[in-house]
Amino acid sequence: MEFGVFHEFPRRPEQSDADAFAEGLELVDAAEHLGLDVLWLAELHLSPRSVLAAPLTIAAAIAARTTRLKIGTAVQVLPLVNPLRLAEEAATVDQISRGRLIFGVGRSGFARTYQAYGIPYAESRDRFAEALTIIVKAWTESSFSYRGTYHSVADVSITPRPYQQPHPPIRVAATTPPTFPQLGAQGHPVFGAVRQGTFSELAPDLDAYRAAYSAAGHAGRGEIYLRVPIYVADTAERALSEPEPSMTQFYRAMAAQLVESAKEPGARPEDRRRERGEALARLTFDQMGREKVVVGTPEMVADRLAELRDELGLSGILAELNCGGQIPHARVMRSLELLCTEVMPRFKNTTELARESDPLRDHHERPGRS
Repeated sequence: MEFGVFHEFPRRPEQSDADAFAEGLELVDAAEHLGLDVLWLAELHLSPRSVLAAPLTIAAAIAARTTRLKIGTAVQVLPLVNPLRLAEEAATVDQISRGRLIFGVGRSGFARTYQAYGIPYAESRDRFAEALTIIVKAWTESSFSYRGTYHSVADVSITPRPYQQPHPPIRVAATTPPTFPQLGAQGHPVFGAVRQGTFSELAPDLDAYRAAYSAAGHAGRGEIYLRVPIYVADTAERALSEPEPSMTQFYRAMAAQLVESAKEPGARPEDRRRERGEALARLTFDQMGREKVVVGTPEMVADRLAELRDELGLSGILAELNCGGQIPHARVMRSLELLCTEVMPRFKNTTELARESDPLRDHHERPGRS
């Protein structure tokens, strides 16, 4: 099972941008040292609570200061950018990291950034599909042309090409029920999440994904990665009390955002934003612990993750260690340490641990690379 940390490079109200970057990179260094599999970068625009507006720029900085940690985007918001430029920039990160990029993509669930960028949110689905098609063509074809509704490309060939061939792994965020079988039919690994819903509500969507994946004739069962708030502490009392204010504040803010976004053009009834927002507004911390987050001692967290792995068929997790961004940095660092040293080893066999201890394993496995 793959272990990743989902990180937003949070900035507390009293904190400078410089200090927020410094703390974020300190967590990166610790993740590299502690043996974490992947560091996942959010993309947040116009947000006073985060300095992570340029994930590929941060990904390049991480590539330069690490040797084995994989670097993922969770997610790169495709409709907001020129896909040809993004293909070049992502390929650059893949090259300088020696093949450690995982390209996670999505279209974002809120319209505020689209308004600021001058892009109608109602166009987000079609823009996403066009952008992903162009990016894959740019990575896999020596030269190509494309004519779509929003983008046209005429006989171009990008440089650099990705280090990983045919291209970096692509994972796609799924948030609404119709999206899961669509991505299953396409054969994409998916990100699932329970920020808006619950673990039990996610299960039928994952079943629909697997059914469509199998019906389309793809090998295996499909890969599912769960983004989930996690907090690990030395005692159960601390694990419950320390993250509660931050997590509660986060879900209250998300409730208000969902209700507001339900009024935006392009919002669809099947997104159930108003319904989900109103449910989040009533959520208690006890309910969060049962339905949306994983908190506890290392043993408690490991047991709960094993249950979720078996119930949902997970290939890995994206642990959100500072849900709400208000947990003090020292406590987040301790949670990361416990996750990597006491939880993660329970899910790794000896062969996996030996393989992941070799920082040059990707280089060894690619004859002809220098």
